[in-house]
Amino acid sequence: MDASAQTIPASLLGWYDAHARALPWRSPPGEAPPDPYRVWLSEVMLQQTTVAAVIPYFEKFTARWPSVAALAAADEAEVMAAWAGLGYYSRARNLIACARAVAEAGGIFPDTEAGLRALPGLGAYTAAAVAAIAFGRRAAVVDANVERVVARLEALDRPLPQARARIREVVERITPEDRPGDFAQAMMDLGATVCTPRNPRCLLCPLAAVCKGRSLGAERFPVKPAKKAKPGRKGRAFWIERDGAVWLVRRAGRGMLGGMRALPDDGWSARDDGAAPPPLAGPWQGGGSVRHTFTHFHLDLQLMLYSGSDWARLDPQDGEWWPVERIGEAGLPTLFAKAATRARGEK
Repeated sequence: MDASAQTIPASLLGWYDAHARALPWRSPPGEAPPDPYRVWLSEVMLQQTTVAAVIPYFEKFTARWPSVAALAAADEAEVMAAWAGLGYYSRARNLIACARAVAEAGGIFPDTEAGLRALPGLGAYTAAAVAAIAFGRRAAVVDANVERVVARLEALDRPLPQARARIREVVERITPEDRPGDFAQAMMDLGATVCTPRNPRCLLCPLAAVCKGRSLGAERFPVKPAKKAKPGRKGRAFWIERDGAVWLVRRAGRGMLGGMRALPDDGWSARDDGAAPPPLAGPWQGGGSVRHTFTHFHLDLQLMLYSGSDWARLDPQDGEWWPVERIGEAGLPTLFAKAATRARGEK
């Protein structure tokens, strides 16, 4: 074993013992691992989402569904509504599928990476994180924070994602047999609090002495490819209000914002502008627009307000009337929550 594979774990774990973040899904350093359910739930929520944003959702979920069995038995629509605002809604659908798979297997999570990878929606990162943190398995846990720490440690001059294979090799080499879960969380904490994207606090870093990127300017790493301009898409959403209630539909289970309650729209997608007609013939009037940025595109959504009274043409199998005053409880995705706020202002 090379020197860095010996010195890095010792230095980092010593720092973690003194500076670990207190998070509701964690056990304190050196203590028994947390419940695999809580580790898995937090890791799914944390994908592409900040810790600050996740904490209230995590606490709400675990209060309402305190075990994987409880989540498996939950109504899918209620879970999707509780997820609203976290974004990347395929994660919520995978969450339900995974919980049900675990429940069907006796309610116990597999304790190996391979076993965890076999569950619905668990990719390489989540499986490694749960294996290490919940079960003490030696696994290479690589998230965006870890990528940044390792790219700087090694002064990797290849841009992401080409450098990821090398980063994984380094993490596999330096991950210790003892306390691999704490080591993984220590790497995450280091990236989140010290080895930050901008203005890294190198003087406080426990790995400064072995960091090759420090003398070259840590902020140079990781090297990022030039950003591609996101395409713009256009669509329309339709606000139909009657007696203090608004007509909401349930989006298809697959695709953008799948399975979520929403305003009816004209079928916009990541690939095309919307073109479908309104759910009712006119009269319609413009209600302003909202702009929302998804991972791969920007959407300008024109809001159309219905001012007719031909509500009988709406099929109850296609949607539901929801009290406008309780629209915040409908679990609308952020895009449609913005549109609802705009519509209420226009009304």
